Amino acid sequence: MWGAPAEPADSYYEVRPECTDVPNTKFKIRPGKTLSVRRWKAAFSPDGRLDIAKTLDRIHRGGIHPTIRGEVWEFLLGCFDADSTYEERDQIRQQRREQYAKMKSDCREIFPVVGSGKYITAPVITEDGQPISDPLVLAETSQDDNTIEIVKELTSRDPLDNKVIQWLLTLHQIGLDVRRTDRTLVFYEKEENLAKLWDILSVYAWIDTDVGYCQGMSDLCSPMIMLLEDEADAFWCFERLMRRLRGNFRCTDSSVGVETQLCSLATVTQVIDPKLHQHLETLGGGDYLFAFRMLMVLFRREFSFCDSLYLWEMMWALEYDPDMFYQYEDSGSDMEKTEGAKVRQKSTRKCGKYERENMKVKNPEAHLPISVFLVASVLKDKSSTLLQEARGLDDVVQILNDITGNLDAKKACIGAMKLHKKYLKKAQATPSTQKLFPFTL
Repeated sequence: MWGAPAEPADSYYEVRPECTDVPNTKFKIRPGKTLSVRRWKAAFSPDGRLDIAKTLDRIHRGGIHPTIRGEVWEFLLGCFDADSTYEERDQIRQQRREQYAKMKSDCREIFPVVGSGKYITAPVITEDGQPISDPLVLAETSQDDNTIEIVKELTSRDPLDNKVIQWLLTLHQIGLDVRRTDRTLVFYEKEENLAKLWDILSVYAWIDTDVGYCQGMSDLCSPMIMLLEDEADAFWCFERLMRRLRGNFRCTDSSVGVETQLCSLATVTQVIDPKLHQHLETLGGGDYLFAFRMLMVLFRREFSFCDSLYLWEMMWALEYDPDMFYQYEDSGSDMEKTEGAKVRQKSTRKCGKYERENMKVKNPEAHLPISVFLVASVLKDKSSTLLQEARGLDDVVQILNDITGNLDAKKACIGAMKLHKKYLKKAQATPSTQKLFPFTL
């Protein structure tokens, strides 16, 4: 109702009472600005087609009401096409649930702890595929003697292939990370919710043989478990998010995936704040590794849980591409957008504001994710402090750590948008930058 007071959103993500050092949440549910249940339902046509332009505008203004956040995210992340009908989405959802059930069943057939409501936190197999029988290790697995028998039975068959060995070696690391993920929330006091998170990450590690599982993925998956009741729906929401971010986790013998974005961050900072860039280089921080965490887990550690969700949906609404669903579907098992995806006529009205600006730049190599500009915006805001007080990389890290709980998600996105426009203008006039990102407007 117009004129009604803003409602705190913390009650939807209850924090354990003993956790007193959790950052305060700035996001509030604002009547007339936040996408409400009523506005959300009204955005659909009788047959279920979503007016995505109005929805994006509402999200830009005030985020999403927590009670509908999960179902809205499914559209923002490309699980569904906004122009699909209720019937089409029901069919897709059913197909995906069956597909997830099959993948989970395949994993359970290899290692029956999957889907059992339990998880492991210590290795159960050696790198050469032999079961670990050290009682001290086995005692830490959070399992009963049945786990020991499972591993012994598994390894008593024909020699395990490398994919199975690598996957089994990953499972305990997933368990350790699951135990540490969002432990301030009452939701994760329940073992069944921890097990659900472990199951989803374990299944994902099995199907994504290129990237598998890496630390930080649990932070990205955790909100999906809370927002979407059905485990399969949560899995596919996470899988779509990983299509955007998996490049950050892909490692080779010579590089870590996120280095690409760190290099982009360095280029952006060099263009918009050359003095700061030079200062960071002088301190030995020209590789921008101090920003590693922000980019890997999308500011999960710099915001409260609730505010990080607000930031994410703002980012995704700004970056929204109406072709996303079809690009993902056409790419099939390639896991990411591909150049071979069918070309469709794109309506700028249905695009997020950030995507519209990117559409003006003809060279796809110049299309940087908004997360790069969010970090650049933080650095810009802290520029004077960094220039005056940072005398080493430890000072840089400390100054950036001090922002935890003090950032405003909406202001950060507005700042990122402004820097993006400024960067595009300056980059065209900067020969050194054009060599890195040749622009055509």
